[in-house]
Amino acid sequence: MKNLYMIRHAKSDWENELSDFERGLNKRGKNNAPMMGKVLHSLKISPDIIITSSAVRAKTTAKMIAKELKYSEKDILQKDSLYLASKEEFYKVINNLDDKYNSAMIFSHNPGITEFVESLTNTYITNIPTCGVCHIKIDVHSWSDIFKGLGELVFFDFPKNH
Repeated sequence: MKNLYMIRHAKSDWENELSDFERGLNKRGKNNAPMMGKVLHSLKISPDIIITSSAVRAKTTAKMIAKELKYSEKDILQKDSLYLASKEEFYKVINNLDDKYNSAMIFSHNPGITEFVESLTNTYITNIPTCGVCHIKIDVHSWSDIFKGLGELVFFDFPKNH
C-alpha cells in the first residue's frame, strides 16, 4: 500500500514585479501553510519523502508544512519538472519513486495537480484550492505500478474548512 499526499502551494503574493517562478507567499499563504501542517500533524501524517516544485511559493509551502510534521527541511527534494507540471509529468515523477518509500508528499501547482488527482482517483474535484491537500491511497507494492484510476481519495482538505 502506498500513500500519496498531493498539496497545492499556499496563496502567492502578486504585489510585486517578480516572475511567476519567483513569487513568494502572501500573508494568507504564510498563515495557511503552517495551519495545514498542524492539521496533517494532528492526523499523524509522516511522509517518507517530500518533493516540491522548485518555484519559490511551492518550496516555501513545503518547508512550512514539513516543519509542522517534524520533517527536516534539508531532506526536501526539489524537482524543476514539477513547476506547472502536466498530469503526465506527475505520473512520471511518482512512477520513478524508490519503493523503499511508502508515503510521498508532493507540492506543486494548478491546473496539473488537480488534473492528476482527478485522473488517479477517477473523482471530479474541479479545483484544488491554494494549500489544498489530497490524500490518496494506492493498493500497489511499487510506485511504478501506479496508473490512471488506481487511487482512492481518502480525504481532500483545504484552509477554508478550518
